[in-house]
Amino acid sequence: MPFMESTGQQRLAEYRAPLDKIASWRTRAGEIDPLLAQSFSVSARCGCYMQAARRLNIKATLLRKQLAQLEAHLQCSLFSPSDNGLVLSRDGLQLQSQLIALAHERDLPVIEQPLVRVAIAESILHDILGRDLVALLRRNASVRLDIITLDSELSLQAVSADVVVWLTGTDLPQPGPSFATSEPRPLARIDYLPHIAKRYSRVATRPDSLDGLADFMLVQWQHDRQIESFRPWHDLLDQRLAGVVQLHAYGLMQEMIRCSGCIGLLPAYMSRLDRGLIGLPDLFSQPMQRQVWMAVNAQTQAESQVLMLAELIQNTFDERREWFDA
Repeated sequence: MPFMESTGQQRLAEYRAPLDKIASWRTRAGEIDPLLAQSFSVSARCGCYMQAARRLNIKATLLRKQLAQLEAHLQCSLFSPSDNGLVLSRDGLQLQSQLIALAHERDLPVIEQPLVRVAIAESILHDILGRDLVALLRRNASVRLDIITLDSELSLQAVSADVVVWLTGTDLPQPGPSFATSEPRPLARIDYLPHIAKRYSRVATRPDSLDGLADFMLVQWQHDRQIESFRPWHDLLDQRLAGVVQLHAYGLMQEMIRCSGCIGLLPAYMSRLDRGLIGLPDLFSQPMQRQVWMAVNAQTQAESQVLMLAELIQNTFDERREWFDA
């Protein structure tokens, strides 16, 4: 009889042990700092420090520090060594399950990120802002952006956005967006020059007058036909009976110049982006220039995500100031 009672008590203890451990994890999970709990949950889902850091919009070094802080608090290891990314240990799996259960019980809402709409002149997006926007997305995988390209005055007038970057041909920001905005900021004045790939023209034979262009194919982005300040270039193309290519894609025009021996009108900063291209400054006596402007929607200008994006754009132009002052 004593033996049977002893066996029964042992079995009851073995049954209660997992339940007690689960209850312990449940209590510990509820006491964790919400920031550390979020860092752990996102890391567990992503299985990768870099992706989790992007999702949380923090540096990977800070994420590792937060996870180490959590492990020190719980006095256990939450991840097991692995060559295949982050793998949860047994304790890590326990914590993950309890955090999921707590989230369901509390019915915690997903924090919705505001949608920020940014409209940018196509050439500016392609040449200047594209890389910094990609860098923003690499740092913050939870951001919500609607990126709109502007390829004409008509598209500028029709667009509705939180941040707008556009080009004009004069010192005035007109024509500009059709909706109410903050006062437009001048970002840069851009000079435009005909460009050719270095590999298709030797220095001694590089054209230095309009007559010297007779043996070259000329290429034009069709959008530029609207730009009055490019009139000297338009007149040259209009006189051509052959050797002209009109394109509707800005990137393709650049590729034609790089790879087909064509000459086309590009911003003077282009040789800084592509060392294989060179401007031809002596062909036209009249300068061809445009002004870059930025404005923020008056209704959303105080929102943090809009301010962050406007600051990113301003900083991008400030960092490249020598591109435009040369």
